[in-house]
Amino acid sequence: MRAVSRLGAATAALTLALGVAGCSGSSASSDTLVVYAAASLQEPFEELGERFEAAHDGVAVQFSFAGSSTLVAQIREGAPADVFASADTQNMDKLTGADLQGAEPVDFATNTLMIAVPAGNPAGVTDLASLTEDRLDLVVCAPEVPCGSATETVEHTAGIELSPVSEEQSVTDVLGKVTSGQADAGLVYVTDVRTADEVEGIAFPESDSAVNTYPITTVAGSENAALGDEFIDLVTGTAGQEVLAEYGFAEA
Repeated sequence: MRAVSRLGAATAALTLALGVAGCSGSSASSDTLVVYAAASLQEPFEELGERFEAAHDGVAVQFSFAGSSTLVAQIREGAPADVFASADTQNMDKLTGADLQGAEPVDFATNTLMIAVPAGNPAGVTDLASLTEDRLDLVVCAPEVPCGSATETVEHTAGIELSPVSEEQSVTDVLGKVTSGQADAGLVYVTDVRTADEVEGIAFPESDSAVNTYPITTVAGSENAALGDEFIDLVTGTAGQEVLAEYGFAEA
């Protein structure tokens, strides 16, 4: 009888241990870190997201990429973001102005504009001034989007007035119109030209007047603030900075 009791106790203990382990695994698999990030960050952040998941068993990183102005508006309306990475300080200021930051924002990268043209440059674009020619179909970002604000700055610096055929809500939309042949040229970031297929980039000196600084922070009220802090540590740390540099971003 004693042997049977010991066996029963051992079985019960094993069952309990498996149950606890099962519950623990179920809880871990439900951890999702939601990162709202500027569209220009998509490729490096997706790579960093994979690294983060590999280092955090059971954690999934879910990204929402769009224009920074769109993202901050969504967060202010209650979207469940854990981390926000903006392509400029102005849109981060909108977040902090609403007291929605979980911590002091940290600058982690910079970016500058470049002219993107289809392969072969069929319109013969040479510099920023050539974008004012009537025959040219130019696409830029809308003024409220960081790349659009930077476009306005370089216009003023150069003393020219651009007449785009459309203004887009994200830099990736601008690039898409260039790569698809719907535009002769577009003003995008250096990083976008570097990673895009079938486009060529034309640098121009006026871009130095509009260097965009990228800040990142956790969002107030996040249930995954600790994970958010760790993701920010990855982005701002050596590994994250190396990945960002590979995609053409400069240090903040």
